[in-house]
Amino acid sequence: MISHSENVQLPIAEVWEHFIYKIEHPEYFVPGVNNVVMREKHDDHVIRAMDIALPGGAAATVVEKITHAPYWVKFEIIDHPVYTGHVDNLAEKISGTETRVTYTMYWTNKATGEVFNNPDLARTAVQKSVAFMLKGE
Repeated sequence: MISHSENVQLPIAEVWEHFIYKIEHPEYFVPGVNNVVMREKHDDHVIRAMDIALPGGAAATVVEKITHAPYWVKFEIIDHPVYTGHVDNLAEKISGTETRVTYTMYWTNKATGEVFNNPDLARTAVQKSVAFMLKGE
């Protein structure tokens, strides 16, 4: 497991709107993503497929079940060429104008059983999301 948190100067409701936006538009948050397809939509979860660029230039389709409830989103891998597991995105209210954003990755290599351990990836993901939120898009 790897995790990273940062505080953002936005109310929790605005952070939550960005979390929901991220479900349908991961290309703004995850490098190498395209061809995003929402396969199913329900009140509490969606099934999403997307193409991702793998190291070395290969491409693969990743399928996720994304569960969401204020102020938490879980991206659970259904199909990935290398990993199993999930990522949690959590927003916690610090004050009326400040929110803590935490991403926690629970990935395991399917072939080796090795736990994914790249803290820079979690840090970069949070920082990229916070920067997008602050742009006000």
